[in-house]
Amino acid sequence: MLRPSPGPILSQPQATEFSMLPIPKIQYSRKPEGISAAYLPWKPVGRIDLESYERGLERTWDCGLSPAINMDTGFANLLSLAQRREILQRVSRLAAGRPFVAGAFVEDLAGDMVANYQTQVSEIRSLGGIPIVFQSTALIEQSSDEIVRTYSQIGSVVDHFLGFELGKMFAPFGSIYSMDTFRKLMDIPSLGGLKHSSLSRPLEWERLACRDRDRPEFRIYTGNDLAIDMIQWGSDYLLGLSAFYPEAFAKRDDYWAAADARFYELNDAIQLLGGFAFRPPVPAYKHNAAMVLAMRGVIDSDAIPPSALGRPSSDREFLEILIDRIDALMA
Repeated sequence: MLRPSPGPILSQPQATEFSMLPIPKIQYSRKPEGISAAYLPWKPVGRIDLESYERGLERTWDCGLSPAINMDTGFANLLSLAQRREILQRVSRLAAGRPFVAGAFVEDLAGDMVANYQTQVSEIRSLGGIPIVFQSTALIEQSSDEIVRTYSQIGSVVDHFLGFELGKMFAPFGSIYSMDTFRKLMDIPSLGGLKHSSLSRPLEWERLACRDRDRPEFRIYTGNDLAIDMIQWGSDYLLGLSAFYPEAFAKRDDYWAAADARFYELNDAIQLLGGFAFRPPVPAYKHNAAMVLAMRGVIDSDAIPPSALGRPSSDREFLEILIDRIDALMA
């Protein structure tokens, strides 16, 4: 059993960037909210495999996680608006009231940026999803005050939505906001949380400390696939890595909530998979996701879109070893 302590387990960080950082206390026996970015599978002929996609969504719901669609793992930047809408409508019917998150992606759209965002978040909300605002070039080129104003305008048309900070290692139209911008975003009533994908513990700890002080109900969804244990400090998660094996994440979360020390071994095994899959070039992790899901029988093929970054076929041998390790801990 895990034993609660009166303060953080970590020793005082030595690096300069850590020296004055207020690291939140570890939150034992807390069940994190798990959102799993849904992988969009493809057939070898270059078409979307919707049958395999639906199987993956059902497995995600069945283990207690909420799928997130039209995200990076769903190749949102490679799909047309019509394709993204078709997927949204299909998932809405399949969900039948079950929770899901959907990306509002406007990078490829002409016209007024704010109007485009408002249209998409309204459509997602009307179909039962929780919208998450993908960044765009037009958004991140604004000043801090303009960014906050844009989010306020988006939030004025829906009762609930999520924000998104995306490091440029994932996409060129991503940006990590300043802490001043983050603090102001938390003042938007309908903005219920934010996915933070900097792959930086210090930046995420800083946001958690600010959240705990200023708006405790605000959700920080870690997008750090290299530090999935951020849930210990109060992050929830929206991860591409969880698409590989959502059932393992769900069991890991249950272990943490039950103060069960098996959390550590399972978390370590999943993290080893994340460290391998999210190596540079980071966007190629999606090919590793396809390989793992095909090995596990969730999807029919590990093919990816022709324009997507791929991994060498030799990855499969090591991935099999990593998945065998996780399987053994799931038994």
